[in-house]
Amino acid sequence: MRIVMAASVLAMCVCSAVHAQDIPGIEICTAEKAMDRRTSCLQSNIDFLQKTITKQSLDQQQKLDAANRQIQALRAALIAQQSAIDELKAAQAKLVDELKKKADAPAAKDAAPAKPAGK
Repeated sequence: MRIVMAASVLAMCVCSAVHAQDIPGIEICTAEKAMDRRTSCLQSNIDFLQKTITKQSLDQQQKLDAANRQIQALRAALIAQQSAIDELKAAQAKLVDELKKKADAPAAKDAAPAKPAGK
């Protein structure tokens, strides 16, 4: 019975150790005594960091591209809004001119029927 328990505990320890090595990340290489193992550890860290940097660089480039597309869309919308504002200002100026002409026209008609007081 004790042998079975010891074997199962040993098997769980070995399985957990194997799973821990499968997780990529930075390892502490100073604990290694042999230079070839230390070099391998450092190379593993370098590979991990290069992959991380490459992935982050691509992610940031995608975000920049998306932001640039959004900026271009907003610029196009701004240009459209500015042209609409210019059209409204032109229509408003035309309407003001027409109202001034109408206001001046009745004043001229009122002045015409007046007769000179001398006759």
